[in-house]
Amino acid sequence: MTKDQKVVAIQEIKDLLQDAKVVYVADLEGLNAGKASDFRRQAFKQNIKVKVVKNTLLQKAMEQIEGVDYSEMFQSFKGNSAIMISETANAPAKLIKDFRKKDEKPALKSAFVQETFYIGDNNLEALANIKSREEMIGEIIGLLQSPIQRVVSALQNKPETVEAKAEEAAPAVEEASATETPETPAAEGEAPAAE
Repeated sequence: MTKDQKVVAIQEIKDLLQDAKVVYVADLEGLNAGKASDFRRQAFKQNIKVKVVKNTLLQKAMEQIEGVDYSEMFQSFKGNSAIMISETANAPAKLIKDFRKKDEKPALKSAFVQETFYIGDNNLEALANIKSREEMIGEIIGLLQSPIQRVVSALQNKPETVEAKAEEAAPAVEEASATETPETPAAEGEAPAAE
């Protein structure tokens, strides 16, 4: 690879990493061409960008990214590496985990997720269990809807009971006004006599 080609390759990697919040580095070595293309196809369907890179070029690109110090990941850059960029925190981990049901590879080398570094394949399960933004929003909406649904249900049932109570109370109000009418003048009459 010429120096110009390296500069171009580093720039391509930087462009991928520039605003990435979720970065995985995986080992795809050992996957034959068919399995590798199947892995890429599944990644594409899940909106995960996959790019096989040279470790030295990846490290140089990461060193040039401002705002994030990727140096913790550099120790894992050995052998064949592929970067996986996603919007969803757990999507690459789930993809690797699902793919490994049929094969030993890919293996997780390292990941940068939610401003935290994960080094080693032993973190795959933890990463797969991270709730995505959409899952968290769904849970919050579900929790918020539960009390609201109870209130709506109560309000939908309340007009019937309010109307029934109003009908029961209406004759009582009429009876009370009829009995209060004679007492009211008597009370007025007694007040001046007391003065």
